[in-house]
Amino acid sequence: MQQRFHRRVQDCVMAAATPHRRPPPPLLDRACALFLDVDGTLLEFASRPDLVALPHGALETLGRISDRLDGAVALVSGRPLRELDALFAPLRLPAAGLHGQQFRGVDAPDERTADDDALFTLRREASLLVERHPGIVVEDKGANLALHWRAAPEAEVALRALAERHLPQLTGYRLQPGDHVIELVPAGVDKGRAVLTLMAEPPFAGRTPVFVGDDLTDEFGFAAADAAGGWSVLVGTREPSCARYALRDPSAVHHWLRRNAAREQGHA
Repeated sequence: MQQRFHRRVQDCVMAAATPHRRPPPPLLDRACALFLDVDGTLLEFASRPDLVALPHGALETLGRISDRLDGAVALVSGRPLRELDALFAPLRLPAAGLHGQQFRGVDAPDERTADDDALFTLRREASLLVERHPGIVVEDKGANLALHWRAAPEAEVALRALAERHLPQLTGYRLQPGDHVIELVPAGVDKGRAVLTLMAEPPFAGRTPVFVGDDLTDEFGFAAADAAGGWSVLVGTREPSCARYALRDPSAVHHWLRRNAAREQGHA
């Protein structure tokens, strides 16, 4: 079933190959459930994943929207939950970490992880590449491994080749390309499945899902939200994309969120 869903997402992206102008999303109503990617959506990108911070007032805005939607606001991220908790403290929203391997707020099945020896070998070879390309970041997420080349663009080919070469030894895994990153994740995990898992539980059940994200990993979330009669919102100008709406950048996302928070007080 998961493979069929992945094929549907790929077909959707290919069908949307012609760039087109997407309108900004409407404001949320009280029947919505809001799902937010983090990096590239709420956070600007940095040379390393640990060199980021939320804009002033963002936590208060998110908290007000969560109150308005009776708690139906969730983070859906490639980061582990511990990093999300540190970034958003003291606010603790429902969340799906590691693309949906980790959940807070719902009961979800544990995902199979790769053989420790195979991951260790991959980490060791990636560290050797770091010596040749100091800008590479090897982000060890435990069961997942992300290889970043934002600060070392010349290393992209080598990192992609490294990931592809090790994939056959990582049984049950797939490659997840992203913005200046490639990640090895369990094959049955993606942000669309994360959204569907959250939507099966209160306070999300029965609401209209709204998924906001920027990266290729977020296409699964777009497809899941659209299939459930909701909205998909692309951050940026990446093409192709299945998204129906768009916001220019994280600053535009926060402006839209502030308008939604102000709506509760009659200021929108």
